[in-house]
Amino acid sequence: MKRTLFLLSFLSIFVFGKANAQLRLGLTAHPNFGFLKVENGKSNGISTGFTYGLMSDNEFAENYCFSTGLLITTINGSGAIINYTPYHTGTATTDYDVKFKMQYIQIPLSIKLKTDEQNDMKWFGQFGLTTDFRISAKQDVQRANQTIADNVNASDFTNFFRAGMIIGGGAEYRLSGKTSLMGGLTYNNGLTNIGKKDQTIKNHYVAINFGIFF
Repeated sequence: MKRTLFLLSFLSIFVFGKANAQLRLGLTAHPNFGFLKVENGKSNGISTGFTYGLMSDNEFAENYCFSTGLLITTINGSGAIINYTPYHTGTATTDYDVKFKMQYIQIPLSIKLKTDEQNDMKWFGQFGLTTDFRISAKQDVQRANQTIADNVNASDFTNFFRAGMIIGGGAEYRLSGKTSLMGGLTYNNGLTNIGKKDQTIKNHYVAINFGIFF
């Protein structure tokens, strides 16, 4: 994982350093739908989150972009976790219903492949990684329908760094000149454990992307 992140970071420096690259900046704000994968338990379904911030396409060749940005991303997800370590006492097996409400500064590092423009429209596919740095962690915890924790700080129970693999696609519609609207769909697969204390928990989400390039 560290080697992959290093290679993508090196690629970003190389791409941004090319004299003939065309940099495009834009703004994005969109919902996402998060869920958990729990090694010692199961997901409790989908929870809604939100992403907003700055996006950037660096066109280093015709129809090829290095895509990055600076985003604030909230990933929510809930699961039934057996013997959830931060709250479990004794030896009896107990299910805890835990909702994680995680907020990150997210830096995507991906390659975007575009089609030629037709009728002011371009289609694209996208693949890469995200590097996420936790800025907030909250959780709700229930056991046997009794509330144990309500929106408590979970920084001590979660990891600071998260990495995700992204794959997606969409379209851009040119309004005029360099201004274009962007829409698409992205799946972000969590690669690293967000839990601590011997709990393996990964969060994933599907995002419906909206944005505008200037």
